[in-house]
Order: sequence, then C-alpha cells, then structure tokens
Amino acid sequence: MFVKWNRLLLLLMVISIGCVSCKQKEEQKSLLLYCAAGMKPVVEKVTKQYYQEYGIRIDVQYGGSGTLLSNLRVARHGDLYLAADKSYINEAISFGLVKETQSLAFIQPVIAVAKGNPKKVHNIEDLCQDTIKVAIANPDAASIGRLTKKMLTESNHWNALSNNVSVLMPTVNEVANTIKLGTTDAGIIWDVTASQYDDIDIVNVPLFKNYIKNITIGVLNYSTQATEALKFIRYISAKDKGLPVFKKFAYQPIVGDVWSEKPKLLFYSGGVNRLAIDKTIQAFEKREGVEVNRVYNGCGILVSQIKAGQQPDAYLSCDVSFMTQVEDEFNTITDISKTSIVIAVEKGNPKKIQSLNDLTANGLQLGICNHNQSALGALTKRLLESQNIWEAVYKNVRSQTPTADLLVNQIRTGSLDAVVVYEANIAQVKDKLDMIRLSEDQANAIQNFGISTNSENQNIMKRLLKALTDENSKKKYLDNGFEWKYSKTEK
Repeated sequence: MFVKWNRLLLLLMVISIGCVSCKQKEEQKSLLLYCAAGMKPVVEKVTKQYYQEYGIRIDVQYGGSGTLLSNLRVARHGDLYLAADKSYINEAISFGLVKETQSLAFIQPVIAVAKGNPKKVHNIEDLCQDTIKVAIANPDAASIGRLTKKMLTESNHWNALSNNVSVLMPTVNEVANTIKLGTTDAGIIWDVTASQYDDIDIVNVPLFKNYIKNITIGVLNYSTQATEALKFIRYISAKDKGLPVFKKFAYQPIVGDVWSEKPKLLFYSGGVNRLAIDKTIQAFEKREGVEVNRVYNGCGILVSQIKAGQQPDAYLSCDVSFMTQVEDEFNTITDISKTSIVIAVEKGNPKKIQSLNDLTANGLQLGICNHNQSALGALTKRLLESQNIWEAVYKNVRSQTPTADLLVNQIRTGSLDAVVVYEANIAQVKDKLDMIRLSEDQANAIQNFGISTNSENQNIMKRLLKALTDENSKKKYLDNGFEWKYSKTEK
C-alpha cells in the first residue's frame, strides 16, 4: 500500500512539473523585429534591457532597409520593422505592410575615411579621383546606398562617382568595415555608424546636411501581437528608456514620451462628438494597451476647466471658436469634422416651424443650449443675434442645457415643441424627429483636435489622432451626421 502511494505521489509530481513547464513555455513571449543593420549596436542594447525588465524576447533580423522591405513583401510574417530612413516605412505603408509608426532619432550621411585621413579626402570631388578606392552601399539594398545615389544624382556627381566605386556592399556596416580593414580608402556611411569605429574619421560635407534622415519603427499589419509590439515601440521611444541608449551611441533622439507600462490618458471632448468617436477610442485603447479617460461635456465647461488649470492630454472641440480660446495650451491643432445647426421638432412638425423667425411665435416651448456652458449655445446666440431675433426667441426658452443630447431627450418626451441642436445630435433618431435645416452661414460648427503642449504622451496622442482620422473613423463620423474636414495637409 505504501509503495502504491509513493508511485501515485511521484506521478502527480511529474504531471505538476510538466504543467509548470507548459505554462512557462506559454508565458514566454517574443516579438520578431526586422531591423536596419546600422542600428544593431543600439537595438541590441535596448532589446536586452527590455527582456531583463519584462521577460519578452525580441528576435531581430538585421539587413539593409531595402532588402528587409523586399523580404517583408514576400514573408508577410513578423511584428515590427525598423528602417534607417522613414521613406522605407512610407513605402511599407503604401504596400499595406505597416500600420502604426514612431520616429526614434535622426542621422546624417558623411564621408568616412581611415584614421588620420591618409588619402586627404575632403569633398565629393575627391571621391571621384581614380587614385581613391571608394565603397558605397548598394542603392537597392540599404538606405544609405539609396540616399547616396539620390544626393549625388541631384548634385550631378553620381556618374563620376559610380564609375570610380571599387565595391558595392549590402549594408552600411560592411562599407565601414572595408575602410577599417584598409581594402578601400573612403565611403559614404551614417555619422552614427562612423562613431562606432575607432579606426575611422569623418569628413563632413555641407551638402549632406540637407539629407538628414529619420529612423522610424512601425508595427506590421499582419502582426498577431500588435499590442505587445506597440508596447515595445513605446519603450524604445521613451525618453527614460530607449532614447537614452540612442543618445549614448551618438544618435540625435526625438523628444520622447515618459515611459509607463500602461499609460493613462485624459481626453476632453465636446458632447456632440461622443457617438462618432467613442468606439474608435475603445478600439484604440485595446490595440495600444492604454487607458483613455474620456470627459464629454459642454465646451464652455471644458474650456473653463482648462483655463482653471486642468491639463487633458488632448481636447476635441465642438467648434473651433472654443479651441481658439485655449490654443496656447495645444499643438498639432487639426480640423476633423463639420456639423450644421438645425431645428428639431416632433414628427410631423405640428407647430409648422420652417425657419429661425418661427421660433419667436407666442407660446412656443423652446430648448437651447446654455451659451456660457456650451459651444452650441454660444453659436446659437450668435446666430440669432445676427438675425436680430435673440431677445424675441429667448422669451420662449423653457430649457437650457450644457449639452444638446439632453435637449434631444426632452423633445422626445414631448416636454418641448422645438430644440436648436447639431444635425449630428439627431442622426440616430431621425425616424422619431423632424429636422429643419438652416441656410444662414453662421449655422455651422467645425470640430478640431489639439494635443496639450504639457502632455507627457505626445507620441501616443499623435497615434490617437491618426486613429480618429483614418477611413474607419471617417465612416463613423459620416454615419453620425458629420461632414468630413480632415486633410493630411492640416497644420
């Protein structure tokens, strides 16, 4: 009996150990990053640091930015793509390969020579002399190679240089190695690559300062771990995590966000925008792995809170006139949508209201938004004053609210004869109310978005703006009675 119990205990221990092993295996997460070869030293250090802090392994495939992009178009596998030049990321977006992006740092091309510059290379013309052995990166494989061809074509040096090139290399690191080993005399590489070699000196060329490039990372569209990939993007671009490593390796980093494993963001929005944006923000929260605390209210109230010192990470106005009041507090101000001011009445329009003047009729039960609390209220007052009927209409006002959705609820219960609201406020209840359109020029409102200059999450909020202006979001706006105003050329 004792032997049987021992065998049973042993079996349970084996099963238990096996389960723990399986669980550990399941919990081991990894991401696949395709990375420009020139970034290897800094990326190796950041990914090691990330693994030590969060236990998530970043498997990295290095190569020329162009070579990697070609591979991505075939492989359609992986999570992240880091290119030395943002133009490759833009191409990847055009191919439908990349969704979210994040700039990391800036780099500049230079002429690299052996220590002490024994061949006395001082400019581009010197590279074209047949006494100088020159290495450059392959324009079809590496970002520095493509940039070299572009720069020298535009300066009319390409034909002379290309005839004098001794060797084409697939990556910037291999160009630098030829100089280090003495197999070539000079080459064109990134400034940060040259700084990693004690045996190489830099020759700065004034022309090259016009070709500073932006190192950028993006999440691949077919990643099955987009939230984990975005977390790593936030980490590598955080001012207190990845960016100090870039600076240590002589890169010029961007202004990064403050690191938080799960950032909490504060977002103010005029009430009219709620139906058009809330589902988009919910999806953004889930994909990005952040929490967006939304405050929907009348813009008069929100602006008063901002003036009193509240600091939302971003603000979406009901009308540009309310963003203008606090524009010093925000940047990246972008027009997104437009909606019209209308009169809503009971189905069948029993009071026969056809225009603003009809709102002056004796005995009418009218609802409007409060002009001190709401952008719509202020715009309504301005509209009626422009027609010289503000006082005559105001005597019929029986309800004033901070947001128009409260007025819509009241007219649906029959307590009011008419309400002045945005068209977007009644887009979902058009089968229950009638709408009288107004022809006056002042009967319009444009909604714009701004990121707080004090926000420590500027880059995340730029991705939120991108989500709010993509095609899926545009459809939601149109479905909810808005017109689309966003343009990529916005300031």
